[in-house]
Amino acid sequence: MTRVDLSVDVEDTIEGLSDDERHEVMEMIAAALIRPSSWPAPGGWEGATRRGQRMWMAYTAYLDGIEVYAVGSTG
Repeated sequence: MTRVDLSVDVEDTIEGLSDDERHEVMEMIAAALIRPSSWPAPGGWEGATRRGQRMWMAYTAYLDGIEVYAVGSTG
């Protein structure tokens, strides 16, 4: 099973997004989860980013999933 952890800041940010923005962030998380080959090395200090039309996210990897530690607007 693959897990997703969200930092407290990300949870707070997601709560304040519009429905469309929240949906875009969730799609980016899902896209990252189904492509473990795109994850940074697990357990290290490396991170990765994904960018959508209006939103971006930054995450790091563990052996069994990812942690999203930042989300923001591209505009």
